[in-house]
Amino acid sequence: MKKVYIALALIAGVTAVLIAQTPAQPQARPKRILFIGASAGFQHDSISYAAGTLWKLGHDTGLWETYIRTDTQLITKKKLTANARNLDYFDAVYLYCTGDLPLDAEQKASLLSFVHDDGKGFIGGHTVTDCNQNWPEWVDMVGGIFINHPWHQAATVNVEDRSFPATAHFGPKLQITDEFYENREFSRDRVRVLMSLDTKSVDMTKPNIERKDGDFALTWVRNYGKGRVFCSALGHENQIYDRPDMQKMYLEAVKWVLGMTNGDATPRPKK
Repeated sequence: MKKVYIALALIAGVTAVLIAQTPAQPQARPKRILFIGASAGFQHDSISYAAGTLWKLGHDTGLWETYIRTDTQLITKKKLTANARNLDYFDAVYLYCTGDLPLDAEQKASLLSFVHDDGKGFIGGHTVTDCNQNWPEWVDMVGGIFINHPWHQAATVNVEDRSFPATAHFGPKLQITDEFYENREFSRDRVRVLMSLDTKSVDMTKPNIERKDGDFALTWVRNYGKGRVFCSALGHENQIYDRPDMQKMYLEAVKWVLGMTNGDATPRPKK
C-alpha cells in the first residue's frame, strides 16, 4: 500500500509540473471593425450616433473593437506607413457614406475581395444605396441604388423574417419614425429581405414615388462570395440608435457578419 501511495504521489507531482509548464491557452482576441463615416454628398448628423453605437456595443460586450474614420485611406490592401492599418487588419467594415467616395481601382478591388474572397463582413448603414452609384460591383454587393425618400415620418415596418438573428427579437410589426427609401436595381433574387415598409401606413399617392410594385425593402442580408453583407436603410434619425430594439438589431447584425452566429440569407420572394 505504501508503494501505491508513493506512485500516486509521483504521478501527482509529474502532473503538476506538466500543468505548470503548459502555456495558458490564449484568449480569443476581440474582432476588429472599421467604421467609415465618409460623406461625398449630404452630411448626415446621425453618422456620429451610428459610430458611437457601434463602438459602445463592441466595448460593452467585449466582442469587437471599433476603429472610426471619416476618410477612406484604410480601404486598401497596400502596406501603409505611420501605424495605419489596411483591410487585412480588420474582420468587418461598416460604411455609412454618401456620394462617390474617392476610391482608386486598387481600393475598390480590395474592398470587394475583402468580403467576397476573404470571407469578411460588410455592414451598410442608412445611406448605403446612396453611395458609389456609378460603381456596378458595389451596387451588386449592397443590393440597389437609392432613388428617393418619399416619406420622413412615423410609419409601420413589416418584420418579414423573425427567424434571422438580427430581427428575431421584433414582433411582426414595428412602429418607427425615420426616413424611408425606395431603391432601383434592387431584386429579391439576390438578397433576403428582413424588414420592409408597410405601405398601408404611408401616403402612396405622393407624386415622387417611382416604384410601382409597392416593394420598399428596408433591411436585408446576402451572402457575397465567402463573405456576409447586412444593409439597413433605417437610421436617418438620431433617436433610432437610442432604441434598445434597434441596438439589439445592430448587435446581432454585426455578430452575423462576423460569423459568430448563423442565419439563413437565402433570397426569397415577397410574401
